Amino acid sequence: MANRRVLVKRRKSVRNIRKITRTMQLIATARFQAAFSRAVASRPYTEKLAELVADLSRAAGDVDHPLLRTHEEVKRSAVVVITADRGLAGGYNANVLRTAVTHLDQQAAQGLTSDVHMVGKKGISYFRFLRRPTAEQTSGIGDKPRFDQVEPIANALIDRFVRGEIASVYVVYMKFFSAGQQRPVAVQLLPLKPEAVAGEATEAKKSVEYEFSPDPRQLLDELLPATVRVRLFQAFNDAAVSEQVARMVAMKAATDAAGDMIKALTREYNRARQTQITMELLDIVSGANALS
Repeated sequence: MANRRVLVKRRKSVRNIRKITRTMQLIATARFQAAFSRAVASRPYTEKLAELVADLSRAAGDVDHPLLRTHEEVKRSAVVVITADRGLAGGYNANVLRTAVTHLDQQAAQGLTSDVHMVGKKGISYFRFLRRPTAEQTSGIGDKPRFDQVEPIANALIDRFVRGEIASVYVVYMKFFSAGQQRPVAVQLLPLKPEAVAGEATEAKKSVEYEFSPDPRQLLDELLPATVRVRLFQAFNDAAVSEQVARMVAMKAATDAAGDMIKALTREYNRARQTQITMELLDIVSGANALS
């Protein structure tokens, strides 16, 4: 009887856990739909802005701009690492942090000192555990990043780059390709390379003749900083939707595993119950035989 009571308690506990993981799966699914809509809505603007900057840069010829310059004499870079504030998302945070540590080690091997701007409580805790220093820490952005939350981060990085304090800016995050494919990447934000930002689609386009009003330098003064801000904002949106996908998959796997465990415990309980009934019947038969 003691064994059966233990099995009943374990099965009840697993059923409660399955209810929780199932609820979290449904919540993650709903949040995924919202995050996916935001990421998809902002992507066309990001891509078109990058194409416009690439076209303007080519049409304007050799235009010198602070965000296009390389600072080879500066041996310091900035790295923005985007992680989640919460766990229970499978390998999402671990994959991003592994990519970030690899990138930082590569920077160190090249003689560069990296200032890490860590976003997300999980990344902050992990770097504290590794005893790695972080220059800036940001949390509380959540799964609905707003442009006014991301813009100050981008502006601070742009100002440091223009002043020559850092030679490059990278962002490490989970890039969203589709619901079935997300990949941790380290993307260079600064110095800007318009042709690389615009991608292959821009390379295949025919050259366009522009008449500039105002002059190209003034246009690029507005468009290049906007490109950096928008690309960083798109990285936050991609990270948010990737987090929800990872949590949705992890909670579904946990729910399925709980269901399998409930079935196994039920079978074990039934075997224990049948064994006890058999033993009781044997006792009754043995007693009857002894009295006959």
